[in-house]
Amino acid sequence: MSLYKGPGNAGGRAPGQAPHRVGPGRPAQPPVPGAEVRVLAAGVLQDVCANGRSLKAVLGPAQQQLDDSRDRALLEAICLAALRQRGRYRRALNQWMPRPLGARDADLEALLLAGFAQLDALGLPDHAAVSATVQAAHQMGRSHQAGMVNALLRRVQREGVPPASPLNAFPHWLADAIATDWPRLADSIFAASLAEPPLWLRVHAGKSTPEAYLQQLQQAGIVAERVAELRDAICLPAAVPVTQLPGFAEGVVSVQDGSAQQLADLLTDLPAGARVLDACAAPGGKAAHLLERQPQLAVLALDIDQRRARRMQETFARTGVQTTVLAADACQPQAWWDGQLFDAVVLDAPCSATGIIRRQPDVLLHRREQDMAALIDLQARLLEATWTLLRPGGRLIYATCSILRSENTGQVSAFLQRHADARFVDPGEAFGHACPAGRQWLPGEDGRDGFFYAQINKINS
Repeated sequence: MSLYKGPGNAGGRAPGQAPHRVGPGRPAQPPVPGAEVRVLAAGVLQDVCANGRSLKAVLGPAQQQLDDSRDRALLEAICLAALRQRGRYRRALNQWMPRPLGARDADLEALLLAGFAQLDALGLPDHAAVSATVQAAHQMGRSHQAGMVNALLRRVQREGVPPASPLNAFPHWLADAIATDWPRLADSIFAASLAEPPLWLRVHAGKSTPEAYLQQLQQAGIVAERVAELRDAICLPAAVPVTQLPGFAEGVVSVQDGSAQQLADLLTDLPAGARVLDACAAPGGKAAHLLERQPQLAVLALDIDQRRARRMQETFARTGVQTTVLAADACQPQAWWDGQLFDAVVLDAPCSATGIIRRQPDVLLHRREQDMAALIDLQARLLEATWTLLRPGGRLIYATCSILRSENTGQVSAFLQRHADARFVDPGEAFGHACPAGRQWLPGEDGRDGFFYAQINKINS
């Protein structure tokens, strides 16, 4: 995916730089942004791979150091590609280098991962990727190793990076869990989780239509397609910076995966004025989607983190929907609930994020087997707490971006056993694979993220 190749950045040339030409009117490959982006990419990758920080935490601040949106998009593309293929690239480094890189060389390894990603996954012009990465080595104080960086990147040019099974990128415990839960589909899950995803857009139902917005994209020179199965969706095979999307700043369109967009379909028949709790709402896409379709709903968007709650407010302001935002713990309703029961609850629960590894590849580095018990316990506590807030006759939508049965159908089945007033409602084939208590999309199916849904209705007990 050429994130930096959008209208206004033809072929990825540096901001303000005219395209070069070679020979009589023949265009050459234009250069890409320079060493600064590569230095920042190495810093992000070092923080994620060696220092244990999350990609979300470090990528945003690094992007803020770049003035041009094309540079910011290129930085993101390099980091994501390097993390998706990190296992394969490290294997090549170990094969090609006379001795493995040590802990003191974490910044150098990060730079080499960034260089490999440019040539292998992103397919940047060879001369630009190599020269800018070698220049970055000098700027990072690695001038004495710049020749080695150049030699390794030239080898990638000549030979390519040796192939490796996607399975090798997964920690053993997670690979075993996926193979156990999805034995016939495990190989496709491993491969899809390391592939580059498309960019999904959600068109604001009150401001435009997918058909009209698709025409705007075509006029802007952006390749996109309508997805008939999803009411508000458009899919871009190759992503572009949101700054290049017509009407993004005005809230005409938002970024939201096709799987996540389906959740709103489970609540389309709510009456005007219905009270809806979005219990773990950040970054606010699902609540905004509900209100774009049904502005008469009374939605309370809740999140335990104050910073994420502020970001939700920015999302709602951009899209122009009216809702109440509260920073509070959904597990502790006694601290914030006004005593009025809700007609519907959306619980997009914290989870392992194993369905979105292709978008958050640092999951493969940071998710540990010992984390799972605490996550499953938190999901159960959230289900119990929010169930008490739901009126008889109401519905609870439980969702995760996990593909692990312990967090999904296992969690819902256990909840149903504990509550005689709870009834599972099958969302139907449009929501993916049938499970004993839910529906599951797997990564890459119809271009979507891995996502789980279950509808639980509350009956009069």
